[in-house]
Amino acid sequence: MSDVKRTNRRAEKAKETRRRILAAASELFVQDGYGATNLQDVAEKAGVAVQTIYFVFGNKRALLKELVDVTIAGDDEPVATMDRPWYVAALAADTAQDMLRAYVAGTTSVLERVAPIGRVLEAAVASDPEVAALWPHDVDPRHVVQQGAARALAGKPGARAEVSVEEAADLLYGLLSPELYLLFVRERGWTRERWEQWVGETLRAQLCTMGGNG
Repeated sequence: MSDVKRTNRRAEKAKETRRRILAAASELFVQDGYGATNLQDVAEKAGVAVQTIYFVFGNKRALLKELVDVTIAGDDEPVATMDRPWYVAALAADTAQDMLRAYVAGTTSVLERVAPIGRVLEAAVASDPEVAALWPHDVDPRHVVQQGAARALAGKPGARAEVSVEEAADLLYGLLSPELYLLFVRERGWTRERWEQWVGETLRAQLCTMGGNG
């Protein structure tokens, strides 16, 4: 076997181990809570030695940080949300209505993944203040993403001219929030489809002209 093939196999094996650890951590953190889950539990679930987790991630806080980042992205590729194909494609739509339809669908997929782990993160921050320090507080990345969408929307046919970019970003930020998604889907039992239809119609009513509901 060539050195290149051997190196590629090692790299793929390492990535698979990382994915197993993250999947085990996600299941246990959601099921039992961040505080009640120790790394030995995660190791047993993932089928690895606990030393492997320390080697790969460093500690439980770092494991949670990567789990949240990967859950938001949907994979472990180092690609920011604003460079993701679904985001780029949504913002490239010809009309405001078409953009919102695609953007709401893409964001709902993110919310479906993120909402359960978001509650884990809230509990983790409450029990371990050092967890909050893993994310910078000077800029809210979710708001940056919504600002980018709002700017793109403002220049499209069918967008309400009287709605500023700042207001549009606030509406996107509030209505497409994990908290609101959880309120309707988990607390009130809505399906993903019902949520997506409702939030899409609500945003179109706020951000698009009356004639643009197609």
